[in-house]
Amino acid sequence: MGLGLHFISFPSHRKNTQRKRELSCLAMAPATKTNLKSSKFLQNYGWDVLLGSIALFYTILVPYTKVEESFNVQAMHDILYHRHNFDKYDHLEFPGVVPRTFIGAFIVSILASPFVVIMQLLNFPKIYSLLTVRLVLGCLVLTSLRLFRIQVKKKFGQVVEAFFVILTAVQFHILFYSTRPLPNILAFILVNLAYSFWFKGDSLSTLRCLTIATVVFRCDTVLLFGPIGLQLLLSKSVSIWDAIKCCVITAILSIGFTTLLDSIMWKRILWPEFEVLWFNSVLNRSTEWGTQPFHWYFTSALPRALLISFPLFIIGAFLDRRIIKYIVPVLLFVLLYSKLAHKELRFIIGSIPIFNVSAAITASRVYNNRKKSSCNLFYLAMIGSFLVSLGCSILTFIASYNNYPGGNALNALHQAVMTSDFSVNEKFVHIDAFTAINGVSRFCEKEYFWRYSKEEGIFLNEYQHRNFTYLLTEHSKIDGYKCLFAVTGFSGIRIRLNFPPVFLIKEPKVFVHGNIKNEDLLLSKFPGCPS
Repeated sequence: MGLGLHFISFPSHRKNTQRKRELSCLAMAPATKTNLKSSKFLQNYGWDVLLGSIALFYTILVPYTKVEESFNVQAMHDILYHRHNFDKYDHLEFPGVVPRTFIGAFIVSILASPFVVIMQLLNFPKIYSLLTVRLVLGCLVLTSLRLFRIQVKKKFGQVVEAFFVILTAVQFHILFYSTRPLPNILAFILVNLAYSFWFKGDSLSTLRCLTIATVVFRCDTVLLFGPIGLQLLLSKSVSIWDAIKCCVITAILSIGFTTLLDSIMWKRILWPEFEVLWFNSVLNRSTEWGTQPFHWYFTSALPRALLISFPLFIIGAFLDRRIIKYIVPVLLFVLLYSKLAHKELRFIIGSIPIFNVSAAITASRVYNNRKKSSCNLFYLAMIGSFLVSLGCSILTFIASYNNYPGGNALNALHQAVMTSDFSVNEKFVHIDAFTAINGVSRFCEKEYFWRYSKEEGIFLNEYQHRNFTYLLTEHSKIDGYKCLFAVTGFSGIRIRLNFPPVFLIKEPKVFVHGNIKNEDLLLSKFPGCPS
């Protein structure tokens, strides 16, 4: 009986075990699907998340903007806050040296407007709106880089794609500038799109992107347009007639649109980039902002921007002949730009992605052959150079973090007054030119009880006769005012023997003064200024 019972109960035990396994599998199924979705997401967007995270970090830690970005920053502010009240727009009071197009500012502002409206309803400070428009711009830049990266992957493989992203990540300038509303960055979006079409073999779309970038955002993009167009013609990728027809139609439509919009905004008939071209090239007035020797881009700007990519991209041209037809036109672009005396790294930022692809080819070859005894040492050296590049980028970021004393000074004044001065009296703040170009924009202003002036041409002895409550200035002493505190800024780098070997030099840059006639000021506690 016992033996019979044993054999009767055994199948039941097997069924129970099987049921447990089925239930276990069912329980694991959702987790497996989730893991697969996560894996697929990282596979498709992992590199974008990496680059986006770094750009986000830069934006949040360094929210303020410089004078080069002032037109688009102020335009975005006015579009979002003044809307159709054009008379209040900043560019009518401070037009700058040359006019710029509103097209980029309108595109970014329209995309950011839903978020900004919510922030206005919740009474968020306007600085959050500045972060919003910058992040929207960064998304546009990174989207264009993503489209280019996909074409890099299709043409050269996943390993080259991976090193392209890694090299971009350990460099400083592309991701730092990606959220900065410079005309160069607006053109950079179209340049990246042009590169993606170029790699894809779509010659006409390449020419369209470069044409729009040239006639709307940066006229100097013509120096890149020329060599790439010539390469497409010589390689018979496009016929002369098709190229002319494409470029002429695109140029006419683009010029017509920018002239229509910007003539309304500037209240006079104009094509902004033509005036920029006339000012910089015909009148040669850009030299008033400094000059650099012919070789500066090759001996200073590119080595600082590319870091380890600089030697690697040169080697890449010898390792894979396919990259030569892309490198040569871009090198010609930098060479042509070198003839202009006034030089800045942002002028040639469009060359960096192509050079990074060539550098990634070299890095992928070393990586694929890392197990060979002859390449093992090169592989270790390459990894070490990546870390050195990352260290250089961190150092550059720290310097940049301390390079916006104007924005930091105005923010510090707001916080100090809010915690010590509880009166509802109006605070009238004057911001001098040095402070304004080093971080202050309309996004930094408060709306209640605060009024701001950027009036130019005031002599130092005239301030005591004005009714300003506070002054933000580069001068440490002003008659009729008490220096409340000073904000330091980046001044230089010093190399020393002890640790750390690199030391950042900071010194007082912006001084915040209070009117001695202000009774509330006498009751407030401020640290004072260095003697």
